[in-house]
Amino acid sequence: MAPRAFVFAFAFALFLLASAMDAVLVAPSMPPAPPPHAIGVTNSTKCPEVCTGRCELHSRKNVCMRACNSCCVKCKCVPSGTYGNRELCGTCYTDTLTHRNATKCP
Repeated sequence: MAPRAFVFAFAFALFLLASAMDAVLVAPSMPPAPPPHAIGVTNSTKCPEVCTGRCELHSRKNVCMRACNSCCVKCKCVPSGTYGNRELCGTCYTDTLTHRNATKCP
């Protein structure tokens, strides 16, 4: 009878330990990150300010700033962040091409 009680006590202890580990391993849920947004530009004098943020990490800042300013004036929009999210500004921003048929807007 003693071995059966020992096995029962051992199994119960394992169950409690597993329950405690589940409580520890479950991380609190974090709220989702806000979706990226496009920065609408109503006045073309704000384009250099907005493009400075867009091109701050670019390896060729002068090239990026020139293209960004050109696209900002034409499309009146600059995507947020330093890379990607181009689709937020619509087809004007995504479909503008260089003379070599590469995308122009950074």
